[in-house]
Amino acid sequence: MVSTIVWGTGNVGRAAIRAVEAHPALELTAVLVNNPDKVGRDAGELGGLDHRLGITATDDVDAVLAARPRAVVYAASGDIRPDDALADIVRAIRAGAVVVTPSLYALYDQRNAPPELREPVLAAVAEGGGSLFVSGVDPGWGNDVLPLLISGLGATVDVIRCQEIFDYTTYDQPDSVRYLVGMGQPMDYEPPMIAPTVPTMVWGGQVRMMARALGVELDEIRETLERRPLDATVSTRSMGDFEAGTQGAVRFEVQGIVEGEPRIVIEHITRIHPSCAPDWPSPPDGEGAHRVIIEGRPRIEVTVEASDEGGNRSAGGNATAVGRLVNAIDWLVEAQPGLYDALDIPLRPAVGRLGRKRS
Repeated sequence: MVSTIVWGTGNVGRAAIRAVEAHPALELTAVLVNNPDKVGRDAGELGGLDHRLGITATDDVDAVLAARPRAVVYAASGDIRPDDALADIVRAIRAGAVVVTPSLYALYDQRNAPPELREPVLAAVAEGGGSLFVSGVDPGWGNDVLPLLISGLGATVDVIRCQEIFDYTTYDQPDSVRYLVGMGQPMDYEPPMIAPTVPTMVWGGQVRMMARALGVELDEIRETLERRPLDATVSTRSMGDFEAGTQGAVRFEVQGIVEGEPRIVIEHITRIHPSCAPDWPSPPDGEGAHRVIIEGRPRIEVTVEASDEGGNRSAGGNATAVGRLVNAIDWLVEAQPGLYDALDIPLRPAVGRLGRKRS
């Protein structure tokens, strides 16, 4: 069994606890938290399971890493603390752990990552013998391995379009919804997540990886952005009111340009209410979905709807993204120490998990 810790117990960490507990090759041995209110609580409770796991959460990073875990699922956010996240991850790799995480966007495409990110990781790998695999929670597989797999089913491919379409009232991170993405803010507010160059920083690596896999050269990566205001004030169960005239919907694209045309596109369409921007694409059930569209011959469209935690689509998206990361751990343990990306890591079937429940 691979001794595995989960570091962080927010939206991603909850799913990670469940995924590690369910994996027959992994053993959950510790859970690290930052919130003092979570210290001492059982991992099963923190992971949303209906039973205890007998592992209590701790904030003692030194003690946990001193035990030399073989793997770490780093689920702490890197959105507003990228330097701290990198330092944590490097520390775990230096301790000899295989680390999987969604928290360092620039390392999705590790070959083209900035030296200030790549070099500390490679130094830690050389020193400690650990590894790193970074993939997204948007979800990563929806913007790399899934579209590439589907592209191989056609005769010709003109455009690959990857869409995330979501109602953000299901996203349990009010600060991110209101301030990073800008929902409910005045239309002259510039949300950090969609400021110029930021979408390319976050999703451009996945565009470059798809281009690399397809054997094409990108001329450049472009961004487009549209924002719509709410026509009327709307009320949400978990986040309160969003006033008329404030931002109610966002649509942006990160476009890989090939011979002057957008050929590889990652598109996000998010709303705080379905009445806003009704002319934009909507998910089949109105709540959330990931979609891949291959324009070519034949035209292929695949929509993935995942739900978890009582039917929540945002939680389902997180869970599938986490599954991709956690299911890579045993492969990484057997591989040479290194820095890996999504094109290196094979998709893993759920061996030993069909119909199986862990006690």
